[in-house]
Amino acid sequence: MAHFALLNENNIVTFVTVGRDEDDGKEAELNARTGQVYRQTSYNTRGGVYYTPNTNEPDPDQSKAFRKNYAGLGYTYDEVIDGFVPPKPYPSWLLNTTTGLWDPPVPYPTDGKRYEWDEDTQSWVEIPDPAA
Repeated sequence: MAHFALLNENNIVTFVTVGRDEDDGKEAELNARTGQVYRQTSYNTRGGVYYTPNTNEPDPDQSKAFRKNYAGLGYTYDEVIDGFVPPKPYPSWLLNTTTGLWDPPVPYPTDGKRYEWDEDTQSWVEIPDPAA
């Protein structure tokens, strides 16, 4: 089933819809028919990886990965990487052109604790466990 993102003049996603199966791979025809700009998006692609439908497992056939991420409202279609990019969470984060996601300047800690990003200190701050 084909999914399409409607873009505004700044390539910002304003609407995502399930398209007609016959529109799969036919953006130019869809755009000509509607007079608007649509880009096809893959419901099962996240971070540049295609996941088997209804699972959280990467699909063995990664040729199905399409446009980095499933388009969401407020995402930007980046023509250079041919992918959908979520809104930038913090000014210091950098776009990973392989995944279409934003990477923090300091990797997230791997100690199993929960953290939130502090933009002022450019660091991860532990979130206290309310049960402790």
